[in-house]
Amino acid sequence: MPRYLKTGISDAEAAEADEKVRRVVEDALNDIAKRGDAAVREMSLKFDRWEREDFRLSEAEIEACLDRLPEQDREDILFAQEQIRNFAQAQRDALQDVEVETLPGVVLGHRNIPVNAVGCYVPGGKYPMVASAHMSVVTAKVAGVERIATCAPPFEGGPAPAIVAAQHLAGADEIYVLGGIQAVGAMALGTGSIEQVDMLVGPGNAFVAEAKRQLFGRVGIDLLAGPTETLVIADETVDGELCAADLLGQAEHGPTSPATLLTNSETLARQTMAEVERQLTILPTAEIAGQAWRDYGQVIVCDTLDEMVAVADEIAAEHVQVMTEDADWFLERMTNYGALFLGPRTNVSYGDKVIGTNHTLPTRRAARYTGGLWVGKFLKTCTYQRVLTDEASTIVGEYCSRLCALEGFAGHKEQADIRVRRYGGINIA
Repeated sequence: MPRYLKTGISDAEAAEADEKVRRVVEDALNDIAKRGDAAVREMSLKFDRWEREDFRLSEAEIEACLDRLPEQDREDILFAQEQIRNFAQAQRDALQDVEVETLPGVVLGHRNIPVNAVGCYVPGGKYPMVASAHMSVVTAKVAGVERIATCAPPFEGGPAPAIVAAQHLAGADEIYVLGGIQAVGAMALGTGSIEQVDMLVGPGNAFVAEAKRQLFGRVGIDLLAGPTETLVIADETVDGELCAADLLGQAEHGPTSPATLLTNSETLARQTMAEVERQLTILPTAEIAGQAWRDYGQVIVCDTLDEMVAVADEIAAEHVQVMTEDADWFLERMTNYGALFLGPRTNVSYGDKVIGTNHTLPTRRAARYTGGLWVGKFLKTCTYQRVLTDEASTIVGEYCSRLCALEGFAGHKEQADIRVRRYGGINIA
């Protein structure tokens, strides 16, 4: 039976916070739908203290941001983008168009067609999340998306040069300095100055995630990527210092970011809890990470490895760091996770920033039914069919006619019957 040495806030408290977010987002999106640019401008001023006539950066402004970027930063961005592009291209190459003759004279197929226009949200109000630009824009480019618009909030009173550089170098067609609900709302709904997109992608805070949820249907979304989650699965082959670093490294994303230790060693659990408190005395981002750990952190001790897998799959965490004697044992058995980081030599930060896999991943147990952002999310797999011979149309038509009659669809039946009569010379009843 799992034992909880530490728990976070209750489900009721979390639900109450969610309801407040839902109401704020609903009102904001309704306002954008009614008033367009005027509403967006007011929200930007209110929430980000940022106002300008046109939120889209000009070519000169983009070049100015590039010029401000140190050469080493530019090289690092390009290196990270190359890793992400390489893996995305490998994924794209694995997705093949299909055409097959399933019966003599019956040809079925599908094509993988890129979405026409995508809006990529890049978080950046608290930290300039450069990597999120790589994850969405580079991947969309590899998929073949024709128009890519990006939005990131202002940082310290203006465009964040590193984010702008990452957006531009990744291949964004339009770069807007705009954050939060107003950014995703403007891209999804369209305003006088921002053309509507077909799909929204990218992580964000609780307000951005809720806005994407409410906009789904009017546009497509990648997934509901809310506050960062991390689950560390560990045994006594590692120590509390390493576990604590991996927990706090993700907790610093925001005050509502869950960080959980799952172990079969109570000794390691208590060692890690003590080490978290020690590291919080020296971590520069301790104010945020400490609040996340206090309110959302959990420590769970299990008796067996099988029990650990069951608990991990129930949590269905966004990031799962596995540091056990046999990490592949968990790879072979776990089914619910956003991404796995296997062994002590890797960690979630590598995946977040540079290693090549995508860091936009499912949160809040969505890993039970979806994976993360990847090149396939930007593709529509669309089927087609072709009947080449009279004989094939007649054979399929006779089956179709009887099945339509079984369901009581007279109009559907006649669609089949007219072809049986025309191509088979059979007067079907």
